Amino acid sequence: MNHRLGLVSIAVFAVVAGGGITSSLADVAGIEVGVGELRGEILSLFAPAGSVATETNANYKSAPAPAAPPSPAAADWPSYNKTLTSERFSDLSQINTKNVAKLKVLCTYDTWRLTSFETGLIMVEGALIGTTEFDIFSIDPSTCAENWRTHEEYPAYILPTNRGAAYLDGRLFRGTQDGRVLAYEFKTGKRLWEATIGDSKKGEDVPAAPIAWEGLVFVGNAGGDFKGGKGHMYALDAKTGKIVWQFFLVPKTEGDTVRGPEGTSPLDTSTWKNIPGAPISGGGAWTSTTLDPASGRLYVPVGNPAPDYANGVRQGDNLFTGSVVVLDAKTGAYKNHFQLVPRDWHDWDVSNPPAVIKTMGGKRLMAVAPKDGHLYGFDLADNKLLYRTPVTRIENVEEPFAVDKDVHFCPGAAGGEEWNSPAYDSLTNLILTGEVEWCTTVRLQTGEEIAAAPLGQPWTGEKSLNPFNEFGRFSRSDGVWAGWLHATDADTGVWKWRLKSNYPIMGAVTPTAGGLVFFGDMGGNFYALDAATGQKLWGQKIGGAIGGGVITYAVNGSQKVAVATGYVSPAFPGEIRRAKISILGVEGDGNRQ
Repeated sequence: MNHRLGLVSIAVFAVVAGGGITSSLADVAGIEVGVGELRGEILSLFAPAGSVATETNANYKSAPAPAAPPSPAAADWPSYNKTLTSERFSDLSQINTKNVAKLKVLCTYDTWRLTSFETGLIMVEGALIGTTEFDIFSIDPSTCAENWRTHEEYPAYILPTNRGAAYLDGRLFRGTQDGRVLAYEFKTGKRLWEATIGDSKKGEDVPAAPIAWEGLVFVGNAGGDFKGGKGHMYALDAKTGKIVWQFFLVPKTEGDTVRGPEGTSPLDTSTWKNIPGAPISGGGAWTSTTLDPASGRLYVPVGNPAPDYANGVRQGDNLFTGSVVVLDAKTGAYKNHFQLVPRDWHDWDVSNPPAVIKTMGGKRLMAVAPKDGHLYGFDLADNKLLYRTPVTRIENVEEPFAVDKDVHFCPGAAGGEEWNSPAYDSLTNLILTGEVEWCTTVRLQTGEEIAAAPLGQPWTGEKSLNPFNEFGRFSRSDGVWAGWLHATDADTGVWKWRLKSNYPIMGAVTPTAGGLVFFGDMGGNFYALDAATGQKLWGQKIGGAIGGGVITYAVNGSQKVAVATGYVSPAFPGEIRRAKISILGVEGDGNRQ
């Protein structure tokens, strides 16, 4: 998509069809944020109110197991998924099943941006940190007052996305949409260094939230939906930005850029049998990662092969796409991999960091939920699959795509679990998955048309002249537009309860020791559930669509909940709302941590 076409398409979609627009594109097109807000107000008049329904599984039987030992309440949320192992569980309990009915929004921070607001918030050293595609900011976690905000200028990307920052030793780290990683001083927001890890000419960018550990920053590059774009994983020196190691997530071929020492790898081209004109492409690391400090192993979720829908031009399993790749965090050396989606032709990335947990039954488990609509549980003692549980609508997933007919399938390319991870409630032994129920219809280009596509351009193999259908037709005319939250037993893979929302669930899910599960939906509705039963205890529309972080922390002995609202994207029809952070709490409650 060239710049002019992309600009016109996104601008028209923002005004007419319900999509979003980056701040920089808005400036170029002369479209003010206020126009989008006005349109959002109009749309909200016709948007259905949020509604949820919960059912329980009569066949669920919990095995007797000792309760998880209590741990000291941690006030901070210091990493994308709270812990490096990505459980997302908070042991704070001041807000609980008895008082959550008094929850309310205490303050709001307005970024004044229309953007795909997916930031995974962190709270550390008394400051709440968030990002947009061009900004990083620090605010007071009680009052929403801005401490500082640093703005960056670089060319806009097709989708205006950044998923958050990492913190380590007085520094913050984030990626950019022109393929760099930037470091900042935590107290002031002053830029300290930059490092290039992607080639923007190939569509490679860095939207993922980094994680940091023992002097290293771990982050990969995306761009796996562009012809010639490849995903890589990197470790950078936190003090200098120097590349410590690099790992190719799809095979390295002649002409590829090597930016640092390579981690040892068994990967070669044997699982890729591409036709002439179809270079090995894909494997973007477009979301965050998980690290087990006990073993020093890094768990990297790897995206789709490209062209996304045309696996006939790339025969084979296409390693390491559709996989979780496990590396030595210090050296980048390959340890093993779990391929969940071989020869993917539905754009079903392994789309978020897995949770590495210890279950009540004593298993060391890796739980991961890709876009294919399933929750996978792997026993890390022998790396064997224990279960594969469906957690959203799954239809017509075996039919091959063709050049002469449309094929409709669920979950679609924007379905399943997106960039936010499963969460693990150690008190109930339940894994919680927030899912999108939405389908896609695809018709293929010919092999000749696919091979003729220029390098560096979006490359899906979908046959459409409409730029909005680059990833297929996303339709709500079939009535499929919803969200699911499943609570699944970590040891058996059997669901205990499940909730259906009338809006997709794309934002983060957060269980707490207060017996609650917090989550939001694409209608801007935010909910608190009883973790044991899934019953709604509190719910309210608090802003725009929720597609980013939902975290909880304590400030001066008082528990708060922070939510990123205002997700606006050409990929999802919804209200156009400015990106904001809402901080919620229970005022007047006498309990303290």
